[in-house]
Amino acid sequence: MFYSLKLFFATLLVSAGVIAVLLPLARRYHWLDTPGERKQHTTPTPPVGGFGVFAAIALATVWINGVTPVVGAWLAGGSLLVLVGALDDKYDLNWRVRILAQVAAALMLIVWGGVRAAHLGPLFGLPDVELGWFSLPLSVVAIVGLINALNMIDGIDGLCGALIVAACGMFIAAGLYAGAPPIVYRLAMVVGAVAGFLLFNLRFGRFSAARVFLGDAGSGLLGFTIAAIAFRMTQDPVHPVSPILAPYLVAVPVIDCLALIARRLRQGRSPFAAGRDHIHHLLLEAGFTVNQIVALLVAVSFAIGLFGALCMVADVPNVVLMLNYVLMVAVWYRLGTDPAALIARLSGLRARLPGAMPATLPERA
Repeated sequence: MFYSLKLFFATLLVSAGVIAVLLPLARRYHWLDTPGERKQHTTPTPPVGGFGVFAAIALATVWINGVTPVVGAWLAGGSLLVLVGALDDKYDLNWRVRILAQVAAALMLIVWGGVRAAHLGPLFGLPDVELGWFSLPLSVVAIVGLINALNMIDGIDGLCGALIVAACGMFIAAGLYAGAPPIVYRLAMVVGAVAGFLLFNLRFGRFSAARVFLGDAGSGLLGFTIAAIAFRMTQDPVHPVSPILAPYLVAVPVIDCLALIARRLRQGRSPFAAGRDHIHHLLLEAGFTVNQIVALLVAVSFAIGLFGALCMVADVPNVVLMLNYVLMVAVWYRLGTDPAALIARLSGLRARLPGAMPATLPERA
C-alpha cells in the first residue's frame, strides 16, 4: 500500500508540474479551446491536460517496468492517440481520421503487446467461454468504444477525470480482493496523474471555471489506458477478475455512449456528430450545477459498480449480469428518446435537492 501511495503522489506531482509549465506556453502560442456555438465556456482554455497525464503515467511505467513489449505497445499507441487528439483539439479533424488512429493504437496493444480479451469467463453453463478468432475484433471494438465513451463524457469541468478516478478506485478494490498488487500499482499511477490534472480542471475555491481541459489527447489516452488495465486484470490466469465486472466499473460513460449511438442511428444521424444529448447536457438543461452533476454521476458510477461487485460475490450468474447491463442501456435509451420529458423529470429531482436554487446556466459544457 505504501508503494502505491508513493506512485500516486509521484505521478500527481509530475502531471501537475507538466500542466503548470504548459499553461502559459499554450496561452502564449494560442493553443486554446475557444468558445463557440456548441460550447458554453466563455473563456479560451488550453486543452493540454492530457500531456501532463501522459507524461506522468509514461515516466512511472517505464521506471517500474522498463520497456517490455506491453509497455512499448502502450507507449506507441498512447503517443499516437495523444498526437492525433492534440491535432483534433487544434484543427477539428474528420471523425474517420480519429477512428483510424484509435484502431491503429488498439492493434498495437493487441498484436504487439498481447493485451486482449481472450475469454469471457463462465457463461451459458460452460466453465469458460473462449473467444478464439473473435478475440481480435472484440478487443478492438472494446478499446475504441471506451476511448470514445470517455471522449463523449468529457463535456463539463471535472466530470471525465472524476469518473476515471472513481472507476480506478473500484478497479483497485477488485485488484486487492483478487490479490493482484501489480495491477494496483498501475492504477495508483493513473489515479495520481488524473488527480494532478483535476487540480486545474475542477471548480473549487476561487476557481469558478476550469483552467485547463483534458482535450481529445487526454480522454483518448485514458480510455486506451483503462482498457489495457482492464484486459490485464480480467485475463490474468493467476489472479483473475471476472470480465463481466469491468463494464460495471465504467458504467456511466459506457451506458450513455451506447444508448446515444443507438438513438442517433435510429434518427439517421452520425454517432460521431456533435450534439447536446449526452447525460451531462440533459442534467445541465434540468438546472443542475456543474459540481452537482459531477457528484451525482460519480455517485451513480459507484452505485452501479458496487452492485456489480456484490452480485459477483453472491455468485450471480454472469449471463444474468450481462442481461442486466443490456437492460440498463435499454432503459437509458428509452428515457432519452423524449428529451423534454426526461429534462422535466430531472428538473423535478433537482428541485427536491436540499438547498435547491433557481437554475443558472453553467459556464462549461
